Amino acid sequence: MGIDISRLENELQKMAAEETPGQEFCEAISELARTGRFAQLRDVLPGIVYDELWTRYQQNPSFFVAEWRRLAQEMRQGFIQHARQRLTSLTKLQYVGLEEPAPAWQAIQRALDNHQNDLLRAAFALELLELVEPAVLRATQLRECVVATPSSEEADRYLDEATRCYFLGLFTACAVMCRSVLEEAIKQKLPAALARQVSTRYRKTATLGNLLHEVNNNLQMIGFDAEFPRVANLVNDVGRKAVHQGLLSEDEARECLQNARAALQLLLCK
Repeated sequence: MGIDISRLENELQKMAAEETPGQEFCEAISELARTGRFAQLRDVLPGIVYDELWTRYQQNPSFFVAEWRRLAQEMRQGFIQHARQRLTSLTKLQYVGLEEPAPAWQAIQRALDNHQNDLLRAAFALELLELVEPAVLRATQLRECVVATPSSEEADRYLDEATRCYFLGLFTACAVMCRSVLEEAIKQKLPAALARQVSTRYRKTATLGNLLHEVNNNLQMIGFDAEFPRVANLVNDVGRKAVHQGLLSEDEARECLQNARAALQLLLCK
């Protein structure tokens, strides 16, 4: 049985509509006020909040009831958008004084959701569902990276992270991690004497470019495949672009990852 992503998205939308943070709270205030049971709120609200609401209710009871009912409706209708905004507020710079004031219902919803985190939960769920189909397509464009000898646990983690970044559309991060995996793999394969020399020469901060320079100068001695430096340099060029020149495209990231995997196979072929 196949997994229908659109069905999962629809189910999530239904769950969000049924369990919108703050909706029940606003509806309860509206209903208690409408039915003359406003005093029951005294036991559940801070005194200063209760006094403020009571004052507003006395000024115009019918408007008070309608306003809280409207807030509940707006919470339900705007929950998904608000959830996305909640996540975006953590991923981008927020400029003080330039943002527009949040609507009252959003302020209430954020305050009530402070410990439950349903806004973030919904935002992450939606975003990850939207990533599934593109990630599957990207995964089909790769083949298993089979090698004859292992490198290191750290290199494996770097490769795993680079590949997952590519799957999830983090293309620039993918290229940066591709450089890291080759740096680690080369360090593990260098003869001990050369490794100590490189560590001293670059004060334990050798970049991929530094390492490839040393590999080129000692290719016959260390026994690396002659094709390895060329392929590894392609990875280094794209990785350097990612760090210094701007964001990468999907095609650039895919090519960089494929070259990194090919370089690993050349490096770990024996």
